Amino acid sequence: MAATGLRLIVFAKAPQPGQAKTRLIPALGAAGAAELAERMLVHAVSEAASAVRVWPGTLELCAAPDAEHRCFRRLAVEHGLTLTVQGDGDIGQRMHRALERALQQGSEGALLMGSDVPGLTRKTVLEAAAALLVHDAVFVPAHDGGYALVGLKKAAPSLFEGIAWSTAQTMAQTRAKARKAGLRWVELAPVHDIDTADDLVHLPLALRA
Repeated sequence: MAATGLRLIVFAKAPQPGQAKTRLIPALGAAGAAELAERMLVHAVSEAASAVRVWPGTLELCAAPDAEHRCFRRLAVEHGLTLTVQGDGDIGQRMHRALERALQQGSEGALLMGSDVPGLTRKTVLEAAAALLVHDAVFVPAHDGGYALVGLKKAAPSLFEGIAWSTAQTMAQTRAKARKAGLRWVELAPVHDIDTADDLVHLPLALRA
């Protein structure tokens, strides 16, 4: 791999009570949902940092609504990562912008992962990085119909346009876009994200209160 390596981007929302993991509030309360969001974020960044140490690359935490939350600042110091801000737009526009920026800055490829998916471990991230060496794109689908990780070698704006985000159709529509764009992609084993009370059964014991 070239010296520029890969850029690994963790996408995260500030774990603020009442704003983070709102669909978990009926089960955990606002403070409990935010606390779980923070634990999952810390876990995600730890797994990502461990993966980046294996291959030459850089780690970025792309935050919303800004990068001022104490957890973001602490993780930046602990792991030496770059903090950026997602900015305006829907999730597709924000993901495309983050990936395109990484590629324009000279990265050989860019991987973007969610922060609420405990199944995205160091092993999975390394598998995705290896897959991106020989494919145009890589995805880790989510069991709910979306995806938890996307990796690209070159910017592909069409993958993020006209998609019904956060629905059971998200990954299917993305496949259709990738096919139309002529991309060679690979999908790794699907994982569970933690969005609702029903998803809590998939939460590893180490992340439970």
